[in-house]
Amino acid sequence: MTGDEAEARFLDDVTVELVKHSASDSDVLWAARVSTAGEQSLEEAGKDPARSRGLINFLMRDRHGSPFEHNSMTFLVSAPIFVFREFHRHRVGWSYNEESGRYRELQPNFYVPGMERKLVQEGRPGKYVFAEGSAEQHKLVTEVMEASYRQSYAAYREMLEAGIAREVARAVLPVGLFSSMYATCNARSLMHFLSLRTKNEQAKVPSFPQREIEMVAEKMEAAWATLMPLTHEAFVAGGRVAP
Repeated sequence: MTGDEAEARFLDDVTVELVKHSASDSDVLWAARVSTAGEQSLEEAGKDPARSRGLINFLMRDRHGSPFEHNSMTFLVSAPIFVFREFHRHRVGWSYNEESGRYRELQPNFYVPGMERKLVQEGRPGKYVFAEGSAEQHKLVTEVMEASYRQSYAAYREMLEAGIAREVARAVLPVGLFSSMYATCNARSLMHFLSLRTKNEQAKVPSFPQREIEMVAEKMEAAWATLMPLTHEAFVAGGRVAP
C-alpha cells in the first residue's frame, strides 16, 4: 500500500482476535483450593463439575478475587486510536504493546460510524442519552469524516516524501485512525473492564460506555466466555461485578 488517496479504507467495526491463552475454569479452582487442600493438579481441581460450579459461584459472590488472576489471555485488537486512549485507563492486570508511528508508516484505515451508531447527544453530562441520527446527519458525518481523513493523510504522506521523520509527520493524523495492539489480561482484570465498558441490563451497577470501546469489549467477552464458561456464568449471575 502506497498511501495514495484512492487506497484509504473507511471502516465501521473493530476486530478482536484471541491469539493465545492459558485460561480455564480449572485455573480458578486450582488456585482457590490450595488454601484448603494444599498443592494439587489442575485435573484434580476440576473433577467434580457441580462442586466446581458451586466454588466458583462462592468466590464470585463473596468477592474472593485472587483465584481469578491465575490465567492469561492475549488479544490482538484493531480499533480507532481514541478507543485505545480509553482502553489504556485500565492499568491493573493489563499489559499493552501498540503499533508505533515512530517506527513504521501508518496505513490509511479510518473509522466512520455505521448507520446503527447513535449520533445525537441529548441532555447534560451525567444525565444525557444518545438518540438516532437522521439520514442527513449520517450523510454529513460520513462525508465530513472521509474528507478530513483524506486531507490529513495526504499531509502526512507529503511530509514523509519530503524526508520528515515519521514521528513528526504523524502529528497531523486524527484519532479516528486505526491502530493495533496486543492486550494481555487475566479473568479478573477482564471482568473489571467488562463491568465498565459494556452496558447490560443484568449489571448491578449501570455503565454508559462509548459505543466503540463497547464493541471491543463485547468481542472480548464472547471469546472469554468460551474459555471459562463457569466463571463467565458466575460473573453474569452476580450482576457483572468483578470480584
